[in-house]
Amino acid sequence: MLPSPGRFPYSPIVDRPDFTWPGGKRLAVYVALCVEHFAYGSGLGLPYSPGLQHPNTYNWAWREYGNRVGGWRLIELFDEYRLPLSVLLNTECYAHCPELVAAHRRRGDEIVAHGRTNSEHQNGMDIDAERRLIAEATQAIASHEGAAPSGWMSPGAHPSASTEDLLAEAGYAYTMDWPMDDQPVWLKTKGGPLLAMPYPHEVNDVPMVVLHDGTAQAFADMAIDNLDEMLVQSEQQALVYGMTIHTFIVGQPFRIRQFRRVLDHLNKHQDRIWFTTAGACARHYASLFPAPQAG
Repeated sequence: MLPSPGRFPYSPIVDRPDFTWPGGKRLAVYVALCVEHFAYGSGLGLPYSPGLQHPNTYNWAWREYGNRVGGWRLIELFDEYRLPLSVLLNTECYAHCPELVAAHRRRGDEIVAHGRTNSEHQNGMDIDAERRLIAEATQAIASHEGAAPSGWMSPGAHPSASTEDLLAEAGYAYTMDWPMDDQPVWLKTKGGPLLAMPYPHEVNDVPMVVLHDGTAQAFADMAIDNLDEMLVQSEQQALVYGMTIHTFIVGQPFRIRQFRRVLDHLNKHQDRIWFTTAGACARHYASLFPAPQAG
């Protein structure tokens, strides 16, 4: 047998119990907006000038554009379309750009813990250091938002082999670190069951735009095609369609212009879509299919 995470059994999607999302909808759609802050002089973080020595001022400033400009334009955009957001938040943003986080709070957006900063990754940390990271990020959100976050996404999408155990131990309900399904999946951990929410590793502006040199139009086309196909597939079983955008990537004006096509297309099918957040989706699924140990 090949090595395995050992956290969930194999399950073909065509053999699962049927269910629906609220309102009898078959497709749940959520948008994850990454709001991030990076340490100046750190080697971690996306480089937009790979031919230049990294880290450098150019790359830090490119990413900082999202906090100063792009994030605000995306708030305006989602206000215009009256759509919710799941905000994947680096908690260093509370000190660095508190006005931006407050604007999401006023909208009622879900705050998902995304570590302290994307300038550090959990994989490679010793377990006590990772436990402290999770505790500090959790406490920061609880202090500012009045409630602890229910969901987690690791900085840089780079969790350790112990992350799920530590998240369950810390009281988290779901993680977004396992992009292996179009339905939520219960994970086994040392701290009890933890739900893995579908997370987009393809309809995500980092791999598509930054890593694969995709154009703004191509990203919009991908998101629209994914929606159309999932609407067809959801006739067989209820599915989750998530898309991930970053304030400093889709938040650029020319990409916002193309992303409007995505939101227009979503609105055309609002009679068939449950527009939601990752957390609301996780809660609904858990109400239908409780964690295995709970029966």
